[in-house]
Amino acid sequence: MELSVCIKDLKVLEMQGPAQMNIESICFDSRKAAPSCLFVAQKGTQSDGHRYIEDVIAKGAKAIVLEDMPAQLHDDVCYIRVHDSNAALGLMASAWFDYPSKKLELVGVTGTNGKTTIATLLYKMFRAFGYKVGLLSTVCNYIDAKAVPSTHTTPDAYTINQLLAEMVQAGCRYAFMEVSSHSVAQSRIAGLEFVGGIFTNLTHDHLDYHKTVDAYLKAKKAFFDHLPAGAFALTNADDKNGMVMLQNTKANKYSYSTRTMADFRAKILETHLEGMQLDINGREMHAQFIGRFNVSNLLAVYGAALLLGRKVDETLLVMSTLRPVAGRLEYVRSPKGFIAIVDYAHT
Repeated sequence: MELSVCIKDLKVLEMQGPAQMNIESICFDSRKAAPSCLFVAQKGTQSDGHRYIEDVIAKGAKAIVLEDMPAQLHDDVCYIRVHDSNAALGLMASAWFDYPSKKLELVGVTGTNGKTTIATLLYKMFRAFGYKVGLLSTVCNYIDAKAVPSTHTTPDAYTINQLLAEMVQAGCRYAFMEVSSHSVAQSRIAGLEFVGGIFTNLTHDHLDYHKTVDAYLKAKKAFFDHLPAGAFALTNADDKNGMVMLQNTKANKYSYSTRTMADFRAKILETHLEGMQLDINGREMHAQFIGRFNVSNLLAVYGAALLLGRKVDETLLVMSTLRPVAGRLEYVRSPKGFIAIVDYAHT
């Protein structure tokens, strides 16, 4: 790819060196640098990619995207200074893979708890509707039926776009993605175009990274702040921060609740070990889930399905067939009749 095409979406602050060249690959790990690659020098929590610029040039890198210009420049290398190299990686990866998020109906799910359940249930639901669907989640990534092991809640920006491109190639129409606060703060979702966003809740997790609740809240909120005008923003009205998430979004605003007025409401009519009888917006259904928090998760799934154009009847029918995500308050009955609940959520 021509360098000019690769960097066309960047806000370049300064450029030094030859601009006309062909780039063979993009890398942000100095150990993977190769001839004619573009290296992105990222400032991380553990290391700073700027320290390895000379190493990657020795390996044949021809372009460097960075935040701080080095004192010594090589005449045959193009140095591109930007404000945020993390965001630059996302924008370039999107261009590199020909903007795959624009070819999918991509929905992001963010919040402390419930991300995996909601994203996975939406993936299962839309496959049940007959579509090819992609999933990016903590447990596993899926390109329709093909499983791709995951290592983080949200992969790096390059890998995200690579997986989305594979989904497009596989014929997927929808993709559902967990969006962690880390990924927002580190600009890993820069360059992605979402048709919708879902907020679950916010508790005092991940303060080891964000340090304060306010910083954590701002990271979650930033995701909704960047949704486009035509998208939907669906929030949990039962969480005290739920409506805060939508304060500055340009997207169409919707809410779900088990306690207060909302666009999508539910109440528990009956509950037992094998599931619950629910009233959702005046319609009864049986859910194979236990726990009040799962009512909120199912409401988010229900609301998102309708906002993506599905009808009420078909949505409730498929929802009644869904089972808990593996390891998320999963009900198991042994051949001898013993009952076990399996739960290994991260929070």
